[in-house]
Formats: sequence, C-alpha cells, structure tokens
Amino acid sequence: MTDHETLLRDAQEGLNEIVKPYQVEINRQQRMANFIKSCMRCAARNDFLQLDELLKTKLARDILEETGIEESGDIFEGLREYADEQVDRYRMEFIEDLTDKAREAALEMTIDFPRFESLKGIEGQIDFFNRTTTINKKLLKSIDPRRIVTALLRVKKQLYDRPYDPRTFIDGLYGIYNNILKQENLPPGAKVTAQRLYLEYVISFQSKPFFQDMDKGRFRGYSGDQFNVDLWRYLQAGIGGTSDGRILRMTPGRISALWLIDSDGEKRRITSISFEEKED
Repeated sequence: MTDHETLLRDAQEGLNEIVKPYQVEINRQQRMANFIKSCMRCAARNDFLQLDELLKTKLARDILEETGIEESGDIFEGLREYADEQVDRYRMEFIEDLTDKAREAALEMTIDFPRFESLKGIEGQIDFFNRTTTINKKLLKSIDPRRIVTALLRVKKQLYDRPYDPRTFIDGLYGIYNNILKQENLPPGAKVTAQRLYLEYVISFQSKPFFQDMDKGRFRGYSGDQFNVDLWRYLQAGIGGTSDGRILRMTPGRISALWLIDSDGEKRRITSISFEEKED
C-alpha cells in the first residue's frame, strides 16, 4: 500500500469517527420531529386514541426535557388532558367500535368486557386504565380497536391459517406417545404427562442440523398455543381417533399440567394424556 493510499484510508476512518456523534444527533432530532408530526396528524383528525398512546411514550418525556422547547410543555400537557378525557368518554362506545372493527375484518369475536374471545385458543383482556390489551398473554400497548383487531388477525394467522390435517396431527402425536412408552417401559394405554408429550412433540420437529448445532436460528418453534389449537381442531374434526383406532384421553389435574381445551370447548389444566383402545 502506498503512502497516499494509507493517508486516504486513515483519513476515511478518522472522518467516520468524527461524523458518528453528529449522525446520532441528526437521527435523534429526526425521531423527535417525526413524533411531533405524528401528534399534529392525530390532533388534526381527532385520533385521541393514537394521541393518548403517543403522549405516554418515553420519546414524549424526552421532548419535554429537551433544552430550548420547554414552552412545549403546556401544549403537550393540554393535549394529554384532552386525550385522557376523550378516552374516558370513549369507554361507553368501545365495545361497539371493537365489535364493528372485528366484523369488518370477518373475525369471530365475543366480548364480555374487559375480557374477549375470538376463535378457540385466542383470548384477551382490556386494561383501560393502563391503556393496554393482553392477547394470549402477550401485551399490546394499545386499546385502539384497529390495533387490537390487527393483532388478533396476526394471532389467527399463526394458529389457524397453517396447513393442518387432523389425521396427520393425531397420528404424529400418537407416534411420539408410543416412543415415550418404549423409553419408560410403560404398557400400552399408560398415561404420560402432558408437558412431556408436548416437549417430545416439539423435539420431533427439529432437523438433524439442529441437533448438531443447537443455534436458536435453527430451532423450529411450536408454541403452546399452537399445540392447544391443533388439539382442539382434532377434537372438532370428529375423525374418531388415530388411524389404528386409538382414542385420545386427557386427564385434568395440577401436577405437570398444561392449559388445554377439552372436548367440551372448556379450558382446563390437563396433567396427563393417553391413547386408549376404542371401546366396542
């Protein structure tokens, strides 16, 4: 490498270090500008739900502390009081609005405020005070019906809009069950813990490369919610059991239990699962 090439390389690296703090500051100011513009748009269309969410973010607090714009405090405080008041009034209309948004999206939904259910295995709860919604134990920092329905559709896609065949599912689960019986030297029809069966079923999805290098990027996930819904869909299919006539039995209890939907559509703590011969 020539002296000139070395000089230019070193200069480029040095200038890159010099520009970094400026770029960080530009990006920070751009985020603040975008935030303020979002507040302006919400105010213009009286979107008090989105405005309420924006004003409760860390970025809103950072802007109020920004040197040189302390006078904005009165503006933001006025908007915050207005949004709070409008959200409190909106509580009476919320159920109707959420129902309408679900209907527009062709999404099944039953509301017993503050709780709600969609398809089996999809449920949630509204926390108006904290402006949050919980869907299958995952927190959504919003009570906006549009965002709630969008989140529900995402969960529905994950749980129901996948290739699924009840016979393939139950035969596969039965195969895992039989492997456990052999490992534990248990007789046919013996009960195995629901947690053990679920664990072994998830392991059966993993590829050979995963077992050689158990990097999380190689792991094929299969959530408890997916397992729950797949069991429910099997129970609803009415196919009568496995290909060789074995019937799934779920035993309720508390030890090593999973919350699963039973054949009556009720969510119960299931402690063990077995496959038994069909009674004549």
